[in-house]
Amino acid sequence: MSSFDIQKAKDDAVEWALTHGVAFKESLYSAVHTPFTLAPTPISQRDYQHLKSAAQTLSKLIYAVSEDHGFLHDAIHPITAGDPFFSALLSMHQQIHSSATKPPRLPLLIMRSDFMDDQRDGHKLIEFNGIAAGMGPFGQRIHELHRYLQRQWPAAYMQEPHQAMGELVSNHAIEGLSAGIAEATFKIKREFGDPGPARFLMIVQEHENNVFDQHLLELALQRKGIETQRRTFRELHNQLSTGANNRLLLDGVGSLDTVYLRAGYQYSDYEATDLKEQRCCQALMATRVVIERHRVAVNATVAQQLATSKRVQMLLSRLGEEGFAAFGLTPQEADTVRGVLGEMHPVTPDSLHFVKAAPSNSWVLKNQGEGGGHCLFGADILAKLETLEPRQYQAWSLMGRLHPVPRPMSAWIVRKGELHRVTDLISELGMFTVQIDGNPGCAEQSFAGYLIRSKSAGSTEGGVHSGQGVLDSLVFSD
Repeated sequence: MSSFDIQKAKDDAVEWALTHGVAFKESLYSAVHTPFTLAPTPISQRDYQHLKSAAQTLSKLIYAVSEDHGFLHDAIHPITAGDPFFSALLSMHQQIHSSATKPPRLPLLIMRSDFMDDQRDGHKLIEFNGIAAGMGPFGQRIHELHRYLQRQWPAAYMQEPHQAMGELVSNHAIEGLSAGIAEATFKIKREFGDPGPARFLMIVQEHENNVFDQHLLELALQRKGIETQRRTFRELHNQLSTGANNRLLLDGVGSLDTVYLRAGYQYSDYEATDLKEQRCCQALMATRVVIERHRVAVNATVAQQLATSKRVQMLLSRLGEEGFAAFGLTPQEADTVRGVLGEMHPVTPDSLHFVKAAPSNSWVLKNQGEGGGHCLFGADILAKLETLEPRQYQAWSLMGRLHPVPRPMSAWIVRKGELHRVTDLISELGMFTVQIDGNPGCAEQSFAGYLIRSKSAGSTEGGVHSGQGVLDSLVFSD
């Protein structure tokens, strides 16, 4: 393909992305397209089906873990001395579950399980995302963009003819996620039978610039007859009240059927400098506790946030068959989970020697943070271990570092309207699942679409929003 044609295809793709809401907000009145690849990443049908099945099993497992409140307390309590935020989350969890009766909220688990294809061990889980598990709508849109480019600019796909014109892997994340949310929303609405529309509340971060992904989901819900509202935790303070039979009411709006958190995974989401609080974020965290004490569908519950933490992931990676059976998994399901969970270890006084004895690229050091910037590699691991106090050990874990298989051919990526050639593109595949009170929330056994984020192998931050990642999609290689 000539350089002129590739530039024209790129320009067309940028305009398509902006036309279809694949963008980040730059200011109150402007936006920039989200970075993306010009052609999809190949995957075998066997691997794709395996990861779909694994994600569904992981969803079943995490829901069971989130409902085992004794297990969660025992799992999280050891890290509270070294992680004030998780100490606060555990305190919230104890408040919600302090009564002998079950909290009235309807647990809606929308989870994204992120995998990478290791050169030696195949696809392994990177992490669970149970709160603010976003960008599903972007995942569908970039699939649609690649489908458009395949028809409109076929030469852009001829870099690798044996697979470039293969079957694109369908991605219906907008429909899958909105269908699961709608099912939970209308379930609550039917229980109360009150007049007026079904209502969905999205809790968002202040000055959020990743709004278009969120709006794509809201638009899908609106098409299903659901009224949508957006609020920060600060905007909800003293605005929630209780109606008959534990109905959750929002001042000036009315009853709420579903609360969906796209915020709440970091202390700053609960900060309110204009409120007099005894300690950081106490007032706005109390708002989250109030929500779960009402009959309303909630994603993510505090329990789900704890269950999808790195700490629990590490504990599950070390679980035996009896442990998985206690969470309702069959031996076959336990084998599936063990097959995708990577090697993880708690940090101990011996970890420094343990890491020094291994090659420098063998491990990743992780804390409990969500989003980018919470992983350390190489020499940074040793430097951090040398400064950790014993009370902080349990808040960190060592995970076997994956060395993903790069794309078999170089790839074009588009960032801020400019083309860049990447010769070592690697991908992280996120599989979305939906559980409603422990039951699959979608027609396809809880599976609700996928998200591909790709980056250069030389980059350690792969987030599209927070790192060097770009949106991508899949094409079958066989």
